[in-house]
Amino acid sequence: MAVKTLQDLLSEGVEGRGVLVRSDLNVPLDDNGQITDPGRIIASVPTIKALVEAGAKVVVTAHLGRPKGEPDPKFSLAPVAVQLAELLGRNVQLAGDVVGYDALSRSEGLTDGDVLLLENVRFDPRETSKDDAERAKLAAALVELVGDDGAFVSDGFGVVHRKQASVYDVAKLLPHYAGTLVAAEVEVLAKLTENAERPYAVVLGGSKVSDKLAVIEALAPKVDTLVIGGGMCFTFLAAQGLPVGASLLQEEMIDTCRGLLERYADVIHLPRDIVVANKFAADADSKVVAAHEIPESWLGLDIGPESVSRFAALLTEARTVFWNGPMGVFEFEKFEAGTRGVAESIVTATGKGAFTVVGGGDSAAAVRALGLPEDGFSHISTGGGASLEYLEGKELPGIAVLED
Repeated sequence: MAVKTLQDLLSEGVEGRGVLVRSDLNVPLDDNGQITDPGRIIASVPTIKALVEAGAKVVVTAHLGRPKGEPDPKFSLAPVAVQLAELLGRNVQLAGDVVGYDALSRSEGLTDGDVLLLENVRFDPRETSKDDAERAKLAAALVELVGDDGAFVSDGFGVVHRKQASVYDVAKLLPHYAGTLVAAEVEVLAKLTENAERPYAVVLGGSKVSDKLAVIEALAPKVDTLVIGGGMCFTFLAAQGLPVGASLLQEEMIDTCRGLLERYADVIHLPRDIVVANKFAADADSKVVAAHEIPESWLGLDIGPESVSRFAALLTEARTVFWNGPMGVFEFEKFEAGTRGVAESIVTATGKGAFTVVGGGDSAAAVRALGLPEDGFSHISTGGGASLEYLEGKELPGIAVLED
């Protein structure tokens, strides 16, 4: 991509200048408001740290969750500010608003190397507005926080597929640069789409076929192996005429899945056995059954051991692997084996020299939750939705606007 990068900005000089950084700090929180997976914050640190060390006055904007365009304490970035400060080894101020009095007064008081985190940008309804003029007003207010000689660094890859004020519109008002994270993500995804070494295997999981349909249609003609697990596999099994019991099923997608199976019979691989449960709960009764023998009132919550072995045989011999979506409900210990087994086979492929990418979202969370080595994968993406849209061939507004 023909865009300027963080290194270009640093070489131009940022000492004493305000720099607005759009980071992706959308981390999961537990019921007590504690961060359960700081992966995205950790990934955001290099860009912020480089600017701090170069003497910039850094203003960070980000979102958390899906507040309804107004302040909601449940979605405050307060715990993120604490974690970010620990990782940077310096104080991080948290503004009490997005672009209001507190944000403006704090930004005016910044000195070289200071960091100000604005409150959740989605507390302002203009961030996600479909009205260009409304988004432009918020963008102008964000720009005011860094001054006339400011710069914008886009480093939130998880949101570059959104045409939002802090992602898209601010880049039209300031000199703009791709942060370390965004530049690395695009480089990795380009490698997956333009010159992937073969055999090329893709592993897709998660709950809904509809969420992954476009990427299946985009990648199936290009890959050697397409493994399908997770809740979405039951719609494919139903398309083969198999009973799926009480498992997750998108009936409206059955005909579509049948068509995909007919067109890509030599590429698509489905589970042959399933771990079923009598209820959706960590303490459910469970058993392994053949994929065509799911009992009527039971639901599938993981792929079975035979499926793991079959998939592993395909994945460990691949030279390129892209994985997006868990194989089962890995959050419950009884149903984590499928996701763990597939992930471990990808780690094995990495060890044999394959280029392996974890496509963000639940897959990245699973890697950390299951205690798998992060360096066992060539790259762990921070943006599940953005990764998928890139692989589908869609234009990402937050990337396109950076191109000069």
